[in-house]
Amino acid sequence: MSTPAISELTRLRATRPETVMEAARARRRRPLLPPGGGRLMIIAADHPARGALGVSGRPDAMASRVDLLERLVAALARPGVDGVLATPDILEDLLLLGALEDKVVVGSMNRGGLAGAAFELDDRFTAYRADDIERAGFDAGKLLLRIDPDDPGSLATMAAAADAVNELAHHRLMAMVEPFMAHRADGRLRNDLSAQAVIRSVAIASGLGGTSAYTWLKVPLTDDVTDMARVAAATTLPLLLLGGEVTGESAAVFERWHRALELPSVQGLVVGRTLLYPADDDVTGAVDTAVSLL
Repeated sequence: MSTPAISELTRLRATRPETVMEAARARRRRPLLPPGGGRLMIIAADHPARGALGVSGRPDAMASRVDLLERLVAALARPGVDGVLATPDILEDLLLLGALEDKVVVGSMNRGGLAGAAFELDDRFTAYRADDIERAGFDAGKLLLRIDPDDPGSLATMAAAADAVNELAHHRLMAMVEPFMAHRADGRLRNDLSAQAVIRSVAIASGLGGTSAYTWLKVPLTDDVTDMARVAAATTLPLLLLGGEVTGESAAVFERWHRALELPSVQGLVVGRTLLYPADDDVTGAVDTAVSLL
C-alpha cells in the first residue's frame, strides 16, 4: 500500500479500517535502545486525549489534528529521534503515514483523568491495554500515576497501574511509569516537583506490580536540578527524563536537561509540547537542539 497523505486519512479510515493493522504488521521494528547503548529521544503526543490542548498561553494549540500530525512527522524524521509516545488515534495515523518505521512506539494507556475534571486523579485506563500494544507490535506502555494523599481516586489509579505493569511484563514489554506526588490548589491539580516529593513518587512507583523487571520510570526535573542525583539514587530502575513544558527561556531549560542527562541511570529524554510547539514554531530546530543534548 502506498503511503497516504494526511488529507486522505479520513477516507482511508472510512473505507478500509483494516489497513491500520496491516500497517502495524508490516512495520519495521528496531531494538529498544540505540546501537552502542546511546540514550533515547522520544516525542510525546498523548496530551489531546486528556483534553490538554494548550501550549504556553495558546489554549487550542493542539486542537488541529492535521497541524499536530505535520509537526510529529517532521519531528520523527529528524536524525536521532528514536520514537513516539501517543494514544491509539495518533499512533494509528502515524502508522498509516509510514512515520513509525524503525521507531520505538509507546502506547499511552490511562487517559481517563481528564485535565481539570473532578475525577482527574481517578485516572481510569481508557486507552491502550497491554494486549493491544502487543498485538500492534509496539514496544511499551506508558502509565501516568499522580498521587494525592487527600484524594481517594489516587488509590484506584495505583491499583490499575499495578495491573498494567503486570500485564506489560507478561508480554515482556516496557512499562513506562510517570509518577508524581500531587495536590489541589485553587481548584487545580498541581504536581509537587520538590526533591522530597519526586523521590517519594519514585519509591512508590518502583514497587508497583509483581515484578519490576520491565519497569522504567519517566521522571520530571526537580525544582532544583542539583537534586536530580538524589532522585536517581532512589531506584535502580532505568530513568527517562520528562521534558515538560517550557514557560521561560528555552536555552536555560535545555541546559537543565543537559545536566540531568549526565546522570548514568538516565536513559533518555521524553519531550512533547516543548519540541512540537516551540515559541518560534521551528520544530526541526527545537528537536535538533534536544537531540544534541544526548
